[in-house]
Amino acid sequence: MSEARSRLLGTATELFYAEGLHAVGVDRVIAEAQVTRATLYRHFPSKDDLIVTYLVQADEAIRTQVDAARAHGADPDDIIRAVGRTITDDIQRLGFRGCAFLNAAAEYPDPTHPVHQAVLRHRQWFLATLTELFSGTGKIDPEPAARHFVMLRDGAMAAGCLTDPKPICETFLRGIEGLLTYRSRQEPAT
Repeated sequence: MSEARSRLLGTATELFYAEGLHAVGVDRVIAEAQVTRATLYRHFPSKDDLIVTYLVQADEAIRTQVDAARAHGADPDDIIRAVGRTITDDIQRLGFRGCAFLNAAAEYPDPTHPVHQAVLRHRQWFLATLTELFSGTGKIDPEPAARHFVMLRDGAMAAGCLTDPKPICETFLRGIEGLLTYRSRQEPAT
């Protein structure tokens, strides 16, 4: 990646996350990244392209965290716990403003818009990944457990920027333990 592209994306990432996607214009990104308008448009044909690239980068960072959790734990329960801890670490970091994907979906509600599509791709991957992880725990209904995890995560991400994140994170991790402890009694579909 060129130095100018990297600077543009880094600047946009900071501004978009801190202030919102619609609130930050390309002129502000250009000024703070100290590049020309031509440089911006050479790397990103539109603001939407810049936003999608910002979301793809956020998606890649989360995929890397999940891969690291998988690399450090052989026990599926421990991998799920490690994924949960990466989420609570994020919630407790300075400057946390919620989930970049939920924030983007709120600003771009049209499901056909490229930004919304980037959000959906990430969420579909995350749900599929958690379903796979819960399958490894022996649950007979891993998809509902994964959906429950995602719902808990969404709530924790939303609440974590509104109030003291510590009890939010404790509650989220307790919820994960509940998902791991509870073994469904429903019979698998045949």
